[in-house]
Amino acid sequence: MSDDPNGGLVRTLGRWDVLAVAFGAMIGFGWIVLTGGFLESAGTLGAALAFVIGGVVVAFVGLTYAELVSAMPHVGGEHNYVLRAMGSRPAFITSWALVLGYISVVAFEAVALPQTMLYLFPDMLAGRLWTVAGYDVYATWAAVGVVSAVVMTGLNYVGVRPAAVFQAVAVLFLLAVGAALLVGSFVGGSTENMQPLFTGGAVGLISVLVATPFLFVGFDVIPQSAEEIKLPYRKIGQLLLVSVAMAVTWYVLIMLTVGSSLPVADLAASELAAADGMAALWGSDAMATVLVLGGIAGILTSWNGFLIGASRLVYAMAQSGMLPAWFGRLHPRYRTPGNALVFIGALSVVAPLFGRQTLVWMVDAGGLSIIVAYLMVAVSFVVLRRREPDMARPFQAPGGQATGVVAAALALGLGVLFLPGMPAALIWPYEWVLLALWWALGLVFVLRLPSVGPGPDAEQRVLAARSR
Repeated sequence: MSDDPNGGLVRTLGRWDVLAVAFGAMIGFGWIVLTGGFLESAGTLGAALAFVIGGVVVAFVGLTYAELVSAMPHVGGEHNYVLRAMGSRPAFITSWALVLGYISVVAFEAVALPQTMLYLFPDMLAGRLWTVAGYDVYATWAAVGVVSAVVMTGLNYVGVRPAAVFQAVAVLFLLAVGAALLVGSFVGGSTENMQPLFTGGAVGLISVLVATPFLFVGFDVIPQSAEEIKLPYRKIGQLLLVSVAMAVTWYVLIMLTVGSSLPVADLAASELAAADGMAALWGSDAMATVLVLGGIAGILTSWNGFLIGASRLVYAMAQSGMLPAWFGRLHPRYRTPGNALVFIGALSVVAPLFGRQTLVWMVDAGGLSIIVAYLMVAVSFVVLRRREPDMARPFQAPGGQATGVVAAALALGLGVLFLPGMPAALIWPYEWVLLALWWALGLVFVLRLPSVGPGPDAEQRVLAARSR
């Protein structure tokens, strides 16, 4: 796209913007609520080791992304890679899976925020509306989510620059909270609290490991906004990998510092283990509030990052003729995919009205969908290495095709974990029904989509076939 604001998406994102968007998208709220369970399952070093291993798994997938985004820095990311490598219908399947994954996160953050506010304002529940899947929905609780969804959507609607500035500020606050946790660990932590360093053996380690890839989801929002990044293409691929390394460092830091704060049994019994750990480290309940505010910053950065990614992906699909043209229109003044943002924002506005449990189902189903996209990107990486060896690749993943094969195998292994009887199995029937409904809707679109083979001009051939 041109840098001209009248010609399309505007290249305005710099190095720190890219890191803030990706890192912030990966750091949601799970690090506050899940830490106690992780430490109980695997021990302090065991949990930290699980995140290192999980980071290596994600890094292999990230290497394929880094090469492909430098070679094809176009809005929509994965959509373009699979379209060029495998053709129109595999590209639709990949993109449609990702849309569900991204929208599920955006919608869930609209629920996570009011749920977190309960920690700060336990008496905020008033005006019971109804019960959904055993969860009581209150008017005040829902209002926090609804108003926040309107604000977050509006922020993105008026330009990617305001959204990036917000992301940068929120990530800086999040990093400050992490620094306070680290200092507190030296001031008030104890190595005795970190015992046992390992527990549960291989089973304990795996129980934490299966959760780590889903906490790292978010680096892939970088390719979605590639046309808005004002950096050398090779640098984009490098920053994607740096963002993964930052997330790994963050989660290892959380395991070690919180593990030093209180005995594991106390952390496991806590609803917000990291917050109670922070209070213990500093000997102050006020510091627990500071950490919860950091958790809120994590919610907002994840929300913002996935809202950017989801809207650009929907926009790219519409630009390729795979979704109605309405989704592919840029706002004439703000040069943002306004219609796509309004659609996704509307979904997040109504999400709090369904309570917490139904959104958990949606996120789980979306998690599997994102893994499907990872697999398709890794396969596309291998295909393009073989079919187009001379394609310009400003960033080249070390290991060549072998890296793509390993990434595909790891992604496939993650996908298997969602099957019945596995550690991350989807809940029957709710989450499987959600998937079935989503793919039934996708079938309507894919049957109307011309079957076009792979190649550098695949998008043009899809559009030409649609115009006949």
